[in-house]
Amino acid sequence: MAVKQKILIVDDDNNIAELVSLYLTKECFETMIVNDGESALTAIDTFQPGLMLLDLMLPGIDGYQVCREVRAKSTLPIIMLSAKGEVFDKVLGLELGADDYMEKPFDAKELVARVKAVLRRYKTSAAVPTDSGEKKVEYPDLVINQTNYSVLYMGEKVEMPPKELELLYFLAASPNHVFTREQLLDQIWGYEYIGDTRTVDVHIKRLREKISDHEHWRISTIWGIGYKFEVK
Repeated sequence: MAVKQKILIVDDDNNIAELVSLYLTKECFETMIVNDGESALTAIDTFQPGLMLLDLMLPGIDGYQVCREVRAKSTLPIIMLSAKGEVFDKVLGLELGADDYMEKPFDAKELVARVKAVLRRYKTSAAVPTDSGEKKVEYPDLVINQTNYSVLYMGEKVEMPPKELELLYFLAASPNHVFTREQLLDQIWGYEYIGDTRTVDVHIKRLREKISDHEHWRISTIWGIGYKFEVK
């Protein structure tokens, strides 16, 4: 019997949490519900979920802080849930490391579809290839290895969530090739991703914060088009 994937549902509204749990259980997921941020951080260690559905407006530690603390030590996939629909809130959530963002009220079936999509992307980015060999690109002071999920910059390991590393690897594996934001969305997030091109900008910004321009290479913005990994 296959092991069920575990989903941690963090929401102080039990009605919503129970509805989401019901739909996920029907899709053969194992779920756990907690109602506050502190309990969520504890449950990550005890329940060891494969993905977390995280409400932003929680008593005590809010969803933003929970996301910060999780990202400081883990690449656990996170989908944020919030009644806040402002662009600022979405961008902030993505900048903190969320994998997706859904506004309340949402359709439970769509949420389940997004859960499956995020899990598929995470599985793909974390998979070790068996036929094509090691997935690794090297430049002066930069080694990106998608096989063992590591980035070495200036001799130091740089921690990255799965999609950041996948985006960096994809760009660096095709030096000086310009990709549109739409192409990057399709390649990294998949056609089923329901989002906008600002997602790409947010992840490029995070990459630049971790990896500065080098005299031999850099992540370049092609205004009005997209990005490229420029090698001099």
